[in-house]
Amino acid sequence: MAARLLIVEDEETLRESLQRVFQRSGYLVDTTSTAESALEKLEQEVYDLMITDIILPGIDGIELLKKARLKQPKVIVLIITAYASVETAVEALRAGAYDYVMKPIIHEEIKKIVSNALHEKALTAENILLRKQIEQRYDFDHVIGTSQAIQGVIAEIKKISDAKSNILLTGETGTGKELFARAIHYNSKRNNKPFVPINCSAIPETLLESELFGYVKGAFTGAVIPKKGLFEEADGGTIFLDEIGDITLQLQAKLLRVLEDQEIRPLGSTKSRKVDIRLLSATNYAIEETVAKGAFREDLYYRINVVTIKLPPLRERGDDIQLLAKHFKKKYAQEIGRNIVELSADVLKILASYAWPGNVRELQNVIERAVLIADTEIILPVHLPESMYRKQDFAGSSIKQHLSIEDYTKEFVKSYQNTCSEQQLADMLGITRKTLWEKRKKWNLKKE
Repeated sequence: MAARLLIVEDEETLRESLQRVFQRSGYLVDTTSTAESALEKLEQEVYDLMITDIILPGIDGIELLKKARLKQPKVIVLIITAYASVETAVEALRAGAYDYVMKPIIHEEIKKIVSNALHEKALTAENILLRKQIEQRYDFDHVIGTSQAIQGVIAEIKKISDAKSNILLTGETGTGKELFARAIHYNSKRNNKPFVPINCSAIPETLLESELFGYVKGAFTGAVIPKKGLFEEADGGTIFLDEIGDITLQLQAKLLRVLEDQEIRPLGSTKSRKVDIRLLSATNYAIEETVAKGAFREDLYYRINVVTIKLPPLRERGDDIQLLAKHFKKKYAQEIGRNIVELSADVLKILASYAWPGNVRELQNVIERAVLIADTEIILPVHLPESMYRKQDFAGSSIKQHLSIEDYTKEFVKSYQNTCSEQQLADMLGITRKTLWEKRKKWNLKKE
């Protein structure tokens, strides 16, 4: 839709000239010669931008600007005048003018200023809309789940969202630790500042320090320009360190100093910089055991663990499985453009009885796959991974076969490799992804 402009200019020739210029550019343009008439028009019509002369009969342009902003706070005001002075420019800008243009008016110049102003306004409106959508997405009322387990978590998080205290989120892989970290941030007073997530296990040790704290020019070979670290990017907001237990002892010492002093020192720099951050961290294993083994600093553990939130696995949220499944069905059906009406009763029974080693993330993957391959309006058992509806469970079958540990591991990987990610499989087996990859290569196991 074309933007609507209001031109307030007592010089008829200039007023009509500007009207023609902007109408040719596709704008809807109203004009008037007095501030009083302009205020009447502002009562009747919503304008995106107003261009006004400072010198007008009766009320002057700056007074008009002040009154116009009271009537329409979002209207952009551009001041034009033949009487240029620093004082009037400053006064106009302080009163809320977008810019200040001198006569004689150059058409291309004023068209560019108007175009830039309207573009900035559109971006601002878009950012506000996106922020509202994000805040709604992570509003606690939009968390799917009525089970006592998840409602208990929500009640606990509501109590602490606004505090500055550091929070440790624990739970198995796929339970939604980052989702709840975002919910904590967007329901806190810091929600208008950045939320910066980082997966500590996904970044090589040699790069993680520079990613977190940044570096100055010349700090190391290849550091040709300075770079802000993620702690500095998150200033005023929240930083989320996922898999915090994987960071080295050396980096743990530096992180402890940041939390104690609220200062960071970029690599290669001799000066520290103040930062105001709230730390949320997460781990999918018992970090207390890592502390006991000496692989994680005890003093840092107590710093990050002011409050612990334990997220329940999906198998403890039986009442939520059907709700989540229907939510993911609707989501992916809309995204892919499939007319999937419902999940069959047999499918719901299978989902309810399945152990969900990969938790919510696995359920999401299963439903997305089912929507993709379904050739009917109803999702049937045949659309689920075969391992989910086998009559005999894996553990019972393995015991009857008297499998060795090696063969048991092989059969376990074969059973779950098409429904779980590599990381989920490795976590369930208590091995690294590299070890899992080596075993799969040895056994020549490939995903479907």
